[in-house]
Amino acid sequence: MIKLFNRLILFFIPHLPLFFVRFVAGRYVAGESCEEAFEVVRKLNAKGFMATIDILGEHTRTKHTAFMITQKYCELFDAIKRRKLDCNISVKPSHIGLDIGEQILRENLLKLVGKAAESGNFLRIDMENSKTTDITLKLADECLAKYDSVGTVLQAYLFRTEDDLKERVGPKLNVRLCKGIYRESPDIAIQDRHEINKNYLKVLKYLFDHEGYVGIATHDLVLLKDCLHLIRDLKVPSDRFEFQVLYGVPMSGWLEKLIKMKYKVRVYVPFGPEWYAYSIRRLQENPNIVGYIFNNLFRRA
Repeated sequence: MIKLFNRLILFFIPHLPLFFVRFVAGRYVAGESCEEAFEVVRKLNAKGFMATIDILGEHTRTKHTAFMITQKYCELFDAIKRRKLDCNISVKPSHIGLDIGEQILRENLLKLVGKAAESGNFLRIDMENSKTTDITLKLADECLAKYDSVGTVLQAYLFRTEDDLKERVGPKLNVRLCKGIYRESPDIAIQDRHEINKNYLKVLKYLFDHEGYVGIATHDLVLLKDCLHLIRDLKVPSDRFEFQVLYGVPMSGWLEKLIKMKYKVRVYVPFGPEWYAYSIRRLQENPNIVGYIFNNLFRRA
């Protein structure tokens, strides 16, 4: 029944008035301009949170557009430094050229790596669906060889993730560990939520038992508490990890609790003119989000 309800709402969302979709997205997107995003980051920093910003958009089709987006990211690195914000940058490979070709993506990533080094900041190379995993990891490894403050993302629901981690553990490793949001085949990805959580904790423990830094990215409070138990049981130093969440997602006061525990918390802050297309794509890729968004929309109202 819930799945049917979600899919019915999903069918109607693209036909809803723009102002209504903007109202829904407003909770989760920090506006269209970099100034709006920086204001959100400033407020987060004042509360003790770190941030990551990301220009919304995926699947760029032309070299020129990919180049211009890369330039915007370079400008963001400069602006973050000028404003002295506690904030780094995350970029989706398909936004800066992956769909055009590997060489275009490589050139743009290396430009961003150079700017990250120049500004003394960190670059996160985001992970998209499983078709992009190999090329993303390959280029992330190349970038890390040129500059230490580069990291990528591993998705706990993929069967391959533990092996991918084992190939990369070491003092330079900085990985964001998430469950994974893209719908993937049972042949390559765990489908059951509880089994995904078990694998998440297994991968996290392996990392803690070896070397590397991890962004523990989850909104699942059960998993969050299990991660905290693991940290305490293994006596993991707080400089080995941080917690990461998406801007606007309710966490029942747990973000403030983590800050009080002296743990680091980073908030992912997306912004940009493509907020509408981004919101619709996310809903189409995972219809289960629909009920969650509408539930929080009515709470907000």
